[in-house]
Amino acid sequence: MSQRGFSRSGLEWLSSLPACLLLLAVVLFSTSSDIHNQMLRGGEQLWSGYYKLRMDPVQPECDPNQDIDRAVQEKLAEEKNSDDPMAALLGEAEIDPAEVRLAVERSVENCRQSHASYESLQGKMTTGVKVYRAVELFVADLIAFGLESQRFILVLLVMLCAVTATLTRHHIAMRAMETRLDYMVSHTLQTVANVMLLGSSVIFRQLSFGSDASVSSTELALHNFWITGFAALTIASLYRLFRVPDDLQEGGDFNKAFLAVPLYTVMCLISGTYFALIGHASGIGIYLGKMMELSDMFLNVGLYVWVGMMLKQTRLATLVFNVFRPWRMPPELLAVVAVLVAAVPTAYTGASGIFVIAAGAVIYSELRAAGARRHLALAATAMSGSLGVVLRPCLLVVVIAYLNREVTTDELFGWGIWVFVLTATMFAAVALTVNRQNDFNLAPASDAMAPMLSALKKLIPYVLVIAVVVLFYRWALDVSMDEFSAPRLLPVIMLAILVYEHFSLRKKKSEVIDDAGNRVQVNHQGLERSLRSATNDTTAEIGALLLLLGLSVSIGGVIERSHIMEAFPQAFDSAWSAMLLMVVILVILGMIMDAFGAVILVTATVAGIAYGSGIHPIHFWMVTLVAFELGYLSPPVALNHLLTRQVVGESEVLAAQNEGGTFYQRHERIIMPLIAMGISLILVAFVPLIFYT
Repeated sequence: MSQRGFSRSGLEWLSSLPACLLLLAVVLFSTSSDIHNQMLRGGEQLWSGYYKLRMDPVQPECDPNQDIDRAVQEKLAEEKNSDDPMAALLGEAEIDPAEVRLAVERSVENCRQSHASYESLQGKMTTGVKVYRAVELFVADLIAFGLESQRFILVLLVMLCAVTATLTRHHIAMRAMETRLDYMVSHTLQTVANVMLLGSSVIFRQLSFGSDASVSSTELALHNFWITGFAALTIASLYRLFRVPDDLQEGGDFNKAFLAVPLYTVMCLISGTYFALIGHASGIGIYLGKMMELSDMFLNVGLYVWVGMMLKQTRLATLVFNVFRPWRMPPELLAVVAVLVAAVPTAYTGASGIFVIAAGAVIYSELRAAGARRHLALAATAMSGSLGVVLRPCLLVVVIAYLNREVTTDELFGWGIWVFVLTATMFAAVALTVNRQNDFNLAPASDAMAPMLSALKKLIPYVLVIAVVVLFYRWALDVSMDEFSAPRLLPVIMLAILVYEHFSLRKKKSEVIDDAGNRVQVNHQGLERSLRSATNDTTAEIGALLLLLGLSVSIGGVIERSHIMEAFPQAFDSAWSAMLLMVVILVILGMIMDAFGAVILVTATVAGIAYGSGIHPIHFWMVTLVAFELGYLSPPVALNHLLTRQVVGESEVLAAQNEGGTFYQRHERIIMPLIAMGISLILVAFVPLIFYT
């Protein structure tokens, strides 16, 4: 590889490279447990009784050649000369020599068996066993180290990526910074919020030491990691505050400037102010510390983001669109196809927002190239990550089942298929009937089949690469592809695809998506550059998403401590009334909170009310998932629309807003998803009640 391929910027050396190593460590640690299980089975197959050979056998201290008659006489003499006070109190009992002899004989026999076992194990301790055992025990130690370091990896990843997102101005906000006023207001409030985070963490550490409970060295190190991380984040925001870029416009409007403040900052200011007013200044630190209890879940979120960014570097999305391009579908139909096809990778990237970030630019550019109006393309892009969250192996569903023993992943995914069919049907009905502006003049099958089959052939190598990785894990490690193994298999699959493209596309040109969402022809950049670009994007996105998620947990703490939910009845006589309230609450939570933080809050507060009111747990969580997705598409926050704006470019969104037409046409990107998901939510929420209430 050329020297140029390894030329990195200072930020890449200090940010994306360490983040890449941390993510690889997570995959390694999680896979090492599978390797260890197979090594234990292999050791048992190679050497019977390998479990006993894992430690050096200890020679028994007893005498296998002991004189039984002499031992019996000594035992009888000991019993007669015993000064046991209990024997004196209860009276002397007659000693049976036969029983004493039987006990001595059993003891000698056990001793002989122990010596025989020792000699047998000594005979099996060959050089091969010792070498194999050394490797197996090393893997076991690696697993133990991985489990112990999981929380530290999460803190390092969150803080490293949050600092990167701050330095690169990549935090998620309602609108981008365009003027100097936007910039100053945003970074001033970011600095205040970061100082709040730092202060809360310091106070939480002091309170932990002031309590009666002793603080372990691990907990102390975690406290110090959080404090160091928030100090670095504060310094980064101060640096950005005083280093104003030259490309910003002069002037600005205060109302618009506040919309450029990152969502995590708003959540931090709200929760920090609330906790300070009730005399609980350590509140944010405590709730961020709760992330450690689910560190594996949050690390999986990071892995899914990485998978999404690696997907963005491949040709997969473009090749899939090439399959449908020969049919010359009208834009509305192509939008439906795009959203339906996107459901599968959405399920495998963990959450809707991650997929929008990963493939949104491709979907938007393909729809625009097919003649779709901007509002339709933006609506489809925002919805591309909404339908697949109920399909296997979506991480969000796994988290729900983990936190709620009333439901299982099999039950949720089983009913999720029907919810997917419903939401897909609703979106298709809205897209193909409301404001349809094109006729359905598909290309003749005779013209379309040949190029479609040619496009499908180009996908065969990718299918084979995926199959090889999945089958390797299945046969070599006894790991099936499911919702529990997906977080560690998918990064390996995407790395394998990048390796395949590195060797198959060298010196070839391929289509990629630029920052404006346009398809351009470029030379293939190779494995190292692709992985570097993916990790650069991943670092900023993880910082934005995980910090937002952590502060969502803090907002959940505000709602929990303010006892808002206690104002509502803890159970309703009517399941219909309860469901109406649930729908309103869940949509609002979806509008203001990240999915994972909202699930934690709903589990602690709303779920119990639903169960007590006669709503079936599976029904309730299906409603929750659909309501969350409606919330992500609903103003004023509309997270999926914010992510769409981020990937397609501010200029495209502004161009769409400046287009004329009817009220619906001017706001189609917002209204179309709301109609489709709103009708779906009503049907999912209330139709099942007819059958079981």
